[in-house]
Amino acid sequence: MTNLAIAANGLRKSYDDKVVLDGIDLAVPEGTVFALLGPNGAGKTTAVKILSTLITPDPGTGDIRIGGHDLATTPQSIRAAIGVTGQFSAVDGLITGTENMLLMADLHHLPRAEGRRTAAELLERFDLVEAANKPVSSYSGGMKRRLDIAMTLVGNPRIIFLDEPTTGLDPRSRHTMWAIIRELVADGVTVLLTTQYLEEADELADHIAVLNNGRIAAQGTAEQLKRIVPGGHVRLRFTDPAAYQRATDTLPHATTDDQALTLQIPNDGSQHQLRTLLDQLDTADIHADELTVHTPDLDDVFFALTSTDTSKETVR
Repeated sequence: MTNLAIAANGLRKSYDDKVVLDGIDLAVPEGTVFALLGPNGAGKTTAVKILSTLITPDPGTGDIRIGGHDLATTPQSIRAAIGVTGQFSAVDGLITGTENMLLMADLHHLPRAEGRRTAAELLERFDLVEAANKPVSSYSGGMKRRLDIAMTLVGNPRIIFLDEPTTGLDPRSRHTMWAIIRELVADGVTVLLTTQYLEEADELADHIAVLNNGRIAAQGTAEQLKRIVPGGHVRLRFTDPAAYQRATDTLPHATTDDQALTLQIPNDGSQHQLRTLLDQLDTADIHADELTVHTPDLDDVFFALTSTDTSKETVR
C-alpha cells in the first residue's frame, strides 16, 4: 500500500455557531491527485487552510499528518514540505515574472545563484520566458495562474494544495493547467485539489471526496461514485412502428416514447445486464435501429449528493 501523504482524522472547524467541518476523514496516498468536490460553502477551502497550517482546527479533531509530520507539534516541518496555490492569485502585479520568482526564492532562503537558476528553469517549464521581464499586471489569467504554480514549486514541495486553480480560466488555459498537474504527479508530487468543475475532477483525480454541509457525503474513484447514483439506462430507437410495438410488449418495464419510437430500459451498463437485454431482443427477433448506453456522470453524482442532507457514505 502506498504511504499516505495526507492523513486527517475527525477534522473539525466551526465559526461561532456555524459548523464548517464536522469531523471529516481524509487519506491521500503519495503521488496521487485527491479532489475535494463540493458546492460553495461546503468547507473545501477551510479544509485546505487547516491542512496547510494557515488556520488551526477545533479541539476534538483527531491526528493530522502531512508528509509524515504532525500538524499539532511540527507545523514548521509541514510548511517546508508543502506548496499552496489559493483561489486568488498571489503574484505581485507591479513587478515582473522573474522578480516574483526571485522574491519567492529569497523567501525560501535559496542562495542567489541557485535562486536565479531555479527561477529560470521554472519560467521555461511553464512557458513564461517571453513574458518573464514584463509586469505581471500585463499577463492573462492563465499566465498568472501558471506563474502562481511556478512560484509554489520554487521550494520543490512534494505535496501541493491547489484551491480551485482553474476558476475563471478559459477552456484552453484550463486544459493547460490540467497538463501541468499531470506532469507534477508523474514526478511523484501529491496534489490535493479543490474544485467545483465536475469534468476537472473526472479528468484528474485518482480519488474524489464529495463534501457537503461540512461532511463527506461519499468518496471513491470517479467510476465508483457514478455507480452509486441510479439512472443508468439503455435507449432503443426504432424506425419501424411494428418493431417498436413488439419491443414495447417484450420489455414491459421500459419507458416508452410513442412519438419518437424509443424505449428507455433501466440498465447499469454492465456486460451482464447488456447481454441479458440483447438476449431478450434476439429471442423476440427484435432489431433496434439504434442502441445507446447512458450511465450516470459526475454531474448526476454531484446533484444527488449535494441537493439534500446525505449521510456519510464511502464507496469501497
